[in-house]
Amino acid sequence: MNHRNRILPLATLALLSALFCSCGTSTTRTAGSSFSFKPTVVKPTSRSAVSVKISTGAQRLYVMEGDKMLLATPCRVGKSATPTPKGNFRIDSKSRQRRRQSAPGAGYPMTYWMSFYSPSYGMHWGFVKPYPSTAGCIRLPLNSAREIFDMVNVGTPVNVSSSQPWDSTVGAALPRLDDTPLPNPPMSYLLSPKVFQDAEQGKMWDF
Repeated sequence: MNHRNRILPLATLALLSALFCSCGTSTTRTAGSSFSFKPTVVKPTSRSAVSVKISTGAQRLYVMEGDKMLLATPCRVGKSATPTPKGNFRIDSKSRQRRRQSAPGAGYPMTYWMSFYSPSYGMHWGFVKPYPSTAGCIRLPLNSAREIFDMVNVGTPVNVSSSQPWDSTVGAALPRLDDTPLPNPPMSYLLSPKVFQDAEQGKMWDF
């Protein structure tokens, strides 16, 4: 199906850029842990009107309600060998406490799973790096994943494109996130129920 983004007026984009760079979110592009990132959130008035727009080039995700931006966040997309599929999709399943089913890494948490291209592609929490680094999924900061999960329904439209209209404004003002320096949490923790309990509070392990 054809899908066209309606480009917002420049004045509106400037206002949104200012809004989404405030409320405790850094406006610099210095590196930081994804666990410290808390997106600015506008609650939807109608979840049936919510859509998700993903820019693989800018590695940004935007949640929209019509022309109104609800959330903007850095994300990570598929590396060149395993790219994130582009096109128009819909969320076809959701699970707050999903775990990886296949080896290697069976049992690894994929918290706040939102599938949009079954059976293997979805949005979920994951360690964020400043370059394409996934097997095709959209990896999100923990607080972003939780907020997005609560905004979308099964059936919510998802558009994945090389770019989105907001990349040079709201998207450009988002911080650069890099979890590479963080140590790996113990597998005993990652495989325990506590990893999901902590996620509901916006935290993980001792980060």
